[in-house]
Amino acid sequence: MTASRDPPDATSAGTTDQVPSPCNSVCRMDAAGIYCIGCFRTLDEIAGWADFDNERRRQVWKELGRRRAQAA
Repeated sequence: MTASRDPPDATSAGTTDQVPSPCNSVCRMDAAGIYCIGCFRTLDEIAGWADFDNERRRQVWKELGRRRAQAA
């Protein structure tokens, strides 16, 4: 698996700063076709990222650690 990145917190990205994508250019789905093994986002999260507001992006980031731990 890939190295984890720290999720942004509410103070590191203000209301006008965009929460960064967790993409690390390892774009391959897991065997079940549920998560990308590089960033652990679902296809819907990857496709919708550009349209997500910062709150939704932070929610996704919070899920990534749990998903990564389950995959280990």
